[in-house]
Amino acid sequence: MFKHTKAFSGFSADDISKAKDFYANTLGLEVTEGMMGILKLHIEGNSNDIIVYPKPNHTPASFTVLNFPVDNVEDTVDQLTAKGVVFEQYDFGQMKTDSKGIVRGMGPTIAWFKDPAGNIMSVIDKNAK
Repeated sequence: MFKHTKAFSGFSADDISKAKDFYANTLGLEVTEGMMGILKLHIEGNSNDIIVYPKPNHTPASFTVLNFPVDNVEDTVDQLTAKGVVFEQYDFGQMKTDSKGIVRGMGPTIAWFKDPAGNIMSVIDKNAK
């Protein structure tokens, strides 16, 4: 039924203006605003845009909604930290972030942060096997 469809993902935000500023100016994505205030995040290599839609009674996702594969997680964390992004600190026994918010040696190197609406994102090593 869905074999030939081009699916896309979306998630909500409580303040589209803040979200647009964050995705465009902090993360450096190409962002356009569509009908009803829906943002379209244009990600290179994706055939479909990711949408961020306004939702007044928004509740942040409790899971990672968007992963950004990068060449160097530590460099990316440093660059985003310099722009005011705060990385999450987790301690789940064997999986623990370092002082920068990076998990190493438990699979791909990865670090999590939140957008202004509290949705969880990550930067993840795109070269990990």
